[in-house]
Amino acid sequence: MQRVSRLTRELSLLATEPPPGITCWQNGQLDDLRAQILGGVDTPYEKGVFNLEIIVPERYPFEPPKIRFLTPIYHPNIDSAGRICLDVLKLPPKGAWRPSLNISTLLTSIQLLMAEPNPDDPLMADIVQYKYNKQLFLLNAREWTEKYAGQ
Repeated sequence: MQRVSRLTRELSLLATEPPPGITCWQNGQLDDLRAQILGGVDTPYEKGVFNLEIIVPERYPFEPPKIRFLTPIYHPNIDSAGRICLDVLKLPPKGAWRPSLNISTLLTSIQLLMAEPNPDDPLMADIVQYKYNKQLFLLNAREWTEKYAGQ
């Protein structure tokens, strides 16, 4: 019951006061959500619209939601299946999830990760260009954004 009331409250807040560049809505059932994140200005994802899937587990908020990109994105911390390497999406001891966090916070954290990749914890080891050839990384990321996330 706590999960339902909390999710209802969070979705209401996301609808009335969404973080800049982020929208989130129910996809049929309460535990199946969708979100869109706009690529940040001055990033290779600028002008891109990225769709995400959010599956809320039974134990939420004591367990983090499962979030993945549905839109392909060229990013060292996001794999080809859309899975995201981000500490707040994992339970301790390896992760930093806390029940005080919410979906809005998670989406904002993902938006920040898009703008500032973490090359020291890559999920896509082949995207090492971010560290060693940033111009090539930016070129590839822009191409993917135009191809998959362009409007």
